[in-house]
Amino acid sequence: MLDLLVQNATLPDGRSGMSIAVQGGRIIEVTAGLDAPAAEKLDAQGLLVAPHFVDPHFHMDATLSYGLPRVNQSGTLLEGIALWGELKPLLTAEALIERALAYCDWAVAKGLLAIRSHVDTSDPSLLAVDALLEVKRRVAPYLDLQLVAFPQDGVLRSPGGVDNLKRALDLGLDVVGGIPHFERTMADGAASVKLLCELAAERGLPVDMHCDESDDPLSRHIETLAFEAQRLGLHGRVTGSHCTSMHSMDNYYVSKLLPLIAEAGVSVIANPLINITLQGRHDSYPKRRGMTRVPELMAQGVNVAFGHDCVMDPWYGMGSGDMLEVAHMGLHVAQMTSQRGIRQCFDAVTVNAAKVFGLDGYGLETGCDASFVLLQARDPVEAIRLRATRLKVYRKGRLLAETPAATAALHLADRPAATAWMHPKN
Repeated sequence: MLDLLVQNATLPDGRSGMSIAVQGGRIIEVTAGLDAPAAEKLDAQGLLVAPHFVDPHFHMDATLSYGLPRVNQSGTLLEGIALWGELKPLLTAEALIERALAYCDWAVAKGLLAIRSHVDTSDPSLLAVDALLEVKRRVAPYLDLQLVAFPQDGVLRSPGGVDNLKRALDLGLDVVGGIPHFERTMADGAASVKLLCELAAERGLPVDMHCDESDDPLSRHIETLAFEAQRLGLHGRVTGSHCTSMHSMDNYYVSKLLPLIAEAGVSVIANPLINITLQGRHDSYPKRRGMTRVPELMAQGVNVAFGHDCVMDPWYGMGSGDMLEVAHMGLHVAQMTSQRGIRQCFDAVTVNAAKVFGLDGYGLETGCDASFVLLQARDPVEAIRLRATRLKVYRKGRLLAETPAATAALHLADRPAATAWMHPKN
């Protein structure tokens, strides 16, 4: 007998009437019209079943700290960094863990079961590192948490930055991070990329750097990152996050840069909600949108994913852990409003993000983990349009969360009584 049989599902690739058979936490068959004995049967009623959402870029050490010790009045990246510096001496492990666990609860309810979080290593106490390692241990039964050693104050710019980062990696962090554009000079930024990539190569770890989170078109550390990935043979293990300066670069330089990124196998993460909020703050009008060149990168064959980045913290006072909200903003900012473009934005918070994360067993194929979400939508386009309700969330065949279907009872004169939830009639 099967543990779980999902029937009458629509899959992201458009196949409908599909059945997903689950045994021992894994998918053992995906086919049309299967009926077999099962401990649990779920009739998807033609709705979308998708692999769970993945957030490849987040800051869990800061999440849910909005207003502590004050609010970011200018809304700028630099005030956010300064505010985080004010908050760090006030942090306690207990409060940080409590906020992070609360956020993980939000994430699971939204079908978000894998998060890569950057963790500030600039504080010699490594309080945030220890706290998030404890969070990772606690959430392991239901959420994959990958931790990046992130020198927020600059690995070369801050005293002891290199030593702190190495100690954090020794404690068990998973990825080498960096922030080259925040070093004192462009030369120091390039030197930090070289140093950190060599450290990752030596330890056999992936790299994920905040790269060129700036409106400055001359901030070009993504080029150095691509070069070091090539030089050190780190293809497929390196990610450049943000890359917002690319929005301001001239087209000729970008025409040279994009093939370099693709050849080096470097992934790029855009963070639409935050990039559109923090960038362009020094512009009057016209204002730059600030997000990197997503469709152009994708057209070049670069793996592009979307991250949430921040939720209620010194940089961003909004957010709910909903990756469909991230995809919704992404398609607007990138002007990816074609059917193909919208589906690419859905991929950016699912399969592309899972590739950045290096998730094993991800997907809806035979042999994959039975970790998926039933959405109150009939396809990925509708899922993003409605920011669809996550009706059921499964991890390895176990139900983790469910939300009642969204409905609206209408009471209108000269109209039949109806219950509707935004589906257009066929």
